Amino acid sequence: MGRVLSIGIVGLPNVGKSTLFNALLKKSIANTSNYPFCTIKPNVGIVKVPDKRLPILAEVIQTKRIVPAVIEFYDIAGLVKGASKGEGLGNKFLSHIGEVSAIAHVVRLFEDKSISHVSKIINPVEDIKTIETELILADLAVLEKIKEANKNNATKQEVFAFNTISIIKEKLNKEIPVRKIELTNEQKESIKQFNLLTLKPVVYIFNLSEKQLENAEQTKKNIKDILKQVGEEKAPYIYLSALLENEIFVFENNEQKEYLKQYSLKETGLNRFIKKAYDMLELISFFTVVPTAKLEAKAWTIKKGSSAYKAAGIVHTDFQKKFIKADVISFSEFIKYNGWLSSREKGKVQTVGKNYVIKDSDVIEFKVQA
Repeated sequence: MGRVLSIGIVGLPNVGKSTLFNALLKKSIANTSNYPFCTIKPNVGIVKVPDKRLPILAEVIQTKRIVPAVIEFYDIAGLVKGASKGEGLGNKFLSHIGEVSAIAHVVRLFEDKSISHVSKIINPVEDIKTIETELILADLAVLEKIKEANKNNATKQEVFAFNTISIIKEKLNKEIPVRKIELTNEQKESIKQFNLLTLKPVVYIFNLSEKQLENAEQTKKNIKDILKQVGEEKAPYIYLSALLENEIFVFENNEQKEYLKQYSLKETGLNRFIKKAYDMLELISFFTVVPTAKLEAKAWTIKKGSSAYKAAGIVHTDFQKKFIKADVISFSEFIKYNGWLSSREKGKVQTVGKNYVIKDSDVIEFKVQA
């Protein structure tokens, strides 16, 4: 089956990572003690992706079994200056996010004298730079171990990869993360195995006080100024109060919406964060509603522009190996015509081959060899 979308949560100690993690998981798993390095191993949690379309699909096919897409979150120990050289809990924890799809960088904006800050002063610009530097140094440590390919017996691919590594090392030494280096797809593929942290897309999560949340316009100006100072003007970001998010998860959806209205927010931080991550990673959802012994409405995550053949492999590796064709219909038409039978009778179902490009909200039934 397809690999689960995963996101690594990083930041300095006591910026609210574990509090946010608890809110994301809607349960208190992570320790939120007020001292550096209270997270001594990565907390891993699976979060369901909210999708209003799934209950509607379930109603049409008359099942109560709903299976949403999921995201895997890794909350790693707080990083400090020198983490890449073993300071604090060391860079062994960075290895836990080596294979994640993206990084969520939590930045503290809230003022609270009862919660310590590792550098005693809350300075978001310097905090962001500290984490970025440690990720850059961690990448350099990985690349420094790679020896130059012997030109006499090295393959073209090995020589190409080493030349790419040389370019990257030069830029990293100038404090330029890999994601900001202009690399061809071939160059990116040649270094894929190294799981470089600064190649991964980053979404910033600014953790606010409730007062800062109320003063949204000024807060947004401050955030944009911070991102400009660290050269990340175009970076995706959201702002939230991790403490507030952690308090309201016990509310029903309608109660949450009413409560969030006072902060001019329509959705929880979780929902906004997931949408931002999907946009950043260019992800879409498709659905399967196959009438099996356990009839279910199920959502799947896939990269925008992917083929039906790739989608089949996400559902099950055997579906890809034994792929014949697929029946496809849009979510809106599937609902309008009340399921597969009527949709087929009215000629609304399209039969496609391996190269069909999946669209967001497609409802798919794969036809495979017995």
